[in-house]
Amino acid sequence: MTADTPPAPDGYDRARCSVAGTLAVVGEKWSLLVLREAFLGVRRFADLQRALGAPKAVLTDRLNTLVAQDLLVRVPYRDEGARQRSEYRLTERGRDLYPAVVALMQWGDRWLAGGGAPPLELSHRDCGAPVSLSLRCAAGHEVGGPREVVATPAGQDRAGATGATPAG
Repeated sequence: MTADTPPAPDGYDRARCSVAGTLAVVGEKWSLLVLREAFLGVRRFADLQRALGAPKAVLTDRLNTLVAQDLLVRVPYRDEGARQRSEYRLTERGRDLYPAVVALMQWGDRWLAGGGAPPLELSHRDCGAPVSLSLRCAAGHEVGGPREVVATPAGQDRAGATGATPAG
């Protein structure tokens, strides 16, 4: 800890922060946009480049990073008369980021859409109902925000324990 770093609340080890670790893997704009496209079913390099408008070198670098981090896997394919190429498919680790991408989308729809309709709507394939993300505790209660959560460092007693810090 440096002199300008505030002390970690109640023994929380910021060096092991899951948010920081996740951002180190996917915190760059193009990485999240590649994942968005993968969630929408776009798998091939040329299709990703066309959808994103990303420079070829940037897209290549991001795809290599996402493969190295086991968020995407390369699967070979060959169109008739063409050389073998790779398409990029989500791994379990990659699919686990779907709620995070949906949360970012919902935030953008709420705060950046300028009062208009969101550019993309999600609906449940089975019933057609709109899809939205919400937080619930293990007992099934809706959690409305950070003031309804107690952050407790790993290894300490949960809510109500001495030293537990409200999350917001």
